[in-house]
Amino acid sequence: MTEESIRVLIADDHPIVRQGLELVVNTQPDMKLVGQATNGNEALRLFEELQPDVVVIDLKMPDENGLFAIEQIRKFDSKTPILVLTSFSDDEMVISAIQLGANGVMSKDSPPEQLLKAIRDVVEGQSPLHPLVAQRLMSRIRQSDALEPKDMLTDRELDVMKCLAQGLSNKEIALKLTISTRTVTTHIRNILDKLELENRTQAALYAVEHGVVNK
Repeated sequence: MTEESIRVLIADDHPIVRQGLELVVNTQPDMKLVGQATNGNEALRLFEELQPDVVVIDLKMPDENGLFAIEQIRKFDSKTPILVLTSFSDDEMVISAIQLGANGVMSKDSPPEQLLKAIRDVVEGQSPLHPLVAQRLMSRIRQSDALEPKDMLTDRELDVMKCLAQGLSNKEIALKLTISTRTVTTHIRNILDKLELENRTQAALYAVEHGVVNK
């Protein structure tokens, strides 16, 4: 391991999932598993004790679930990235996790290479969203009566927001829209300010809720 290794804390009540994550993470030269929690209370305690670089957390756990842990972590730490790993059996919990401050959502069925990329992405400030997240959200979220994004954002900002909903990184958005990554960053900051959102994950959720991906 190097001094720059990404220090990972995982929280899941299923031993086989934790063992699988441990194997996947510890085979990477740039990652190190520093702790394993089996419930929300333990996740919070280990987070405070170990101060990891990233938290990979399940939502459904006994003795306080993942939502509890995310909410408590965000009360005193707004920066450490949190990646939700879920089976998508409860859409409401996934939405709540994003609203509470989770930075990304991946499926437990994701191949190891996708999960590892998602961990690296959230550490770098990106917001990986499994394609199934957008599909499930679009199928269940009703249109809000609030002011539509098209009434508040420029056409280019809407283009960027659509890319966020597709889970694209800043570099991928820049290539797709033929603009610089710096310009992408500026657009994202403007989107968050105008819509009063905290991070790009919430912007992606907002885009899905308001049908921006279909425009």
